Amino acid sequence: MTNNRTATKPGVERFNYYLGILILALILVTPALASAAISVSLTLNKGTYAQGETVNISATAKNGSGQPVLSPGSKVVEIKNARRQTVVKTSLTNAGNGVYTYQYPLSANAQVGTWTVKVSLVSNREKGSASKTFAVVASSPQDPNSIDDDGDGLSENQGDCNDTEPAIHPGATEICGDGIDQDCSGADLACTPPPPSTDGHFGPDCVGCHGDKATEVHGSLHYQWQGPAPDMVNQPGTLQGKMTNSFNSYCISILGNWTGCSTCHIGKGAIPEAATTESQLANIDCLKCHSQGGVKPTRADCLKCHAKAGGGDAVKRGDLALATGTTTDRNYDVHMATTGANLQCQSCHVTQNHRIAGKGSDLRATDLDVKIDCTKCHNSTPHDDSNLNKHTARVACQTCHIPVYGKDAADTPATEATETFRTWRRSEATASPFHPASTKANNLMPKYRFWNGKSDNYLLGDVANFDVATGTYPTSRPAGSVQVGKLYPFKYKTAEQPMTSGSKQLIALDTKVFFATADPAAAIRQGLINMGIGESTPWEWVQTDTFQMLNHQVSSSEQALQCANCHGTTTRMDLKGQLGYQLKATRSTVCTQCHGTKELKPFQTLHDKHVKDKQYDCSWCHTFTRPEQGLRMP
Repeated sequence: MTNNRTATKPGVERFNYYLGILILALILVTPALASAAISVSLTLNKGTYAQGETVNISATAKNGSGQPVLSPGSKVVEIKNARRQTVVKTSLTNAGNGVYTYQYPLSANAQVGTWTVKVSLVSNREKGSASKTFAVVASSPQDPNSIDDDGDGLSENQGDCNDTEPAIHPGATEICGDGIDQDCSGADLACTPPPPSTDGHFGPDCVGCHGDKATEVHGSLHYQWQGPAPDMVNQPGTLQGKMTNSFNSYCISILGNWTGCSTCHIGKGAIPEAATTESQLANIDCLKCHSQGGVKPTRADCLKCHAKAGGGDAVKRGDLALATGTTTDRNYDVHMATTGANLQCQSCHVTQNHRIAGKGSDLRATDLDVKIDCTKCHNSTPHDDSNLNKHTARVACQTCHIPVYGKDAADTPATEATETFRTWRRSEATASPFHPASTKANNLMPKYRFWNGKSDNYLLGDVANFDVATGTYPTSRPAGSVQVGKLYPFKYKTAEQPMTSGSKQLIALDTKVFFATADPAAAIRQGLINMGIGESTPWEWVQTDTFQMLNHQVSSSEQALQCANCHGTTTRMDLKGQLGYQLKATRSTVCTQCHGTKELKPFQTLHDKHVKDKQYDCSWCHTFTRPEQGLRMP
């Protein structure tokens, strides 16, 4: 027995030895597992604060997989003063999507020196922290009257007689007869006709002599910034426009930022109202459009706003830039160049009673329901080739005559590149205003879609619908198909925007906050408040897309697309795979409607044989018809 126990002892010892190693390994590994790192990025709104200012703290937390940490068990912020004393230790506010914030107001006698802020998060045994320092400097007691409360650049001590209204300050445009002293002169300006100017027209008090014109302008889309939307698939019977429910992927919405957005409004600062009151008429700034005094608006007048929409020259439209007003480059725009047709905007955008015809497919309200058509200047059969003329019923002139957009004019030093992507996650600006980061490009190939004149444009508060084909949430899409509509070229632009996670509403983040701070979480939080949604509503980043019809930067005829650019290749447009020109069934099924299977010949040969020679209607082989061509069924 003794020998047997002795024989098994080494095996027992080996077992105990390895068991000990396993226990030791578990002891060593367990703390490592418990402290797996959360990545924390900590930012402050600035590096130096005066006594009495507020320190804005924002921390972004991600787990080891790079995903946002949404619900940590602990989220602590600790601030120490220059003496290394803890002045506050509390919980951060969950701003959503892995962003955590805290605001600490420094006291008027806060200790001068270098302070430290540290944030720490714990979630499911994962930990993460980050620290930053900031400086506190002394500030002398501030006279309340030295503070510019309304942001117009002047305080009460500097002569601002109403520091709660940015339109009232020394040097502001005085509106006669409205009972308000806009320029702080001590009295309202009386409405008496001023002496004539050198061109025979009166000065800035246009309403005194042109009251009827002011009434027309007051009811126009340019002043009201909203109007009927009969061309919208989405709520066509409502008033739509940027004053109320418009929403896009550029400046998002006017909600919360009338002061900034209204720089392109044709008023003098007051918000437009429906009632035609004396004060509303006096708010109209005729010189915004009639800078030459009494004459028709020039291209430069229109382009001041329309070329710079979206945050800068050429940013938004893709086919309009400040260069459009003065360029001599005929290849840039054969219609607008001074060496081309040298057309004014009104040559196409006809006006009636200060209402203006024409709008992009992404714009909602209709000002003047008069169709803009190339046949105003060109006849309905503009080509020498009858085959080309047959295209004009279903292919817009722009499709062939705007082969690229975002062109650079040859005689301008600046680039006319247009925006193709924008993200509200960050700004690349180094000083205010902090515009969102974006990508721009030149000489872009359009996207092509059939358009029947109607559009489906997202409105503020709508439920956003996900498009599986593009992986985006559309903000503007042209309505139409190969059965109904004409083929048009479009600018295509994507953006990264916030959306509520539950109700799937795109968030009108407060652009005023973003432009001032470059803090997307703060702008989104304020945007949710502006929309009447709880500021703690969960949200996420999504990608949106926008289609915008192209009408300008028309190339000369020799640069127009040729047949081979569209037929026989999918580089520019996929006629069969995307635009609806595929056969209605398999080739064998379609062909055997009339005959047996034959040798497959080139497209042009087949098309001419069946359409040109036999006069067969398109629906015999496809899912659509072309009644305007007078074809027949076999």
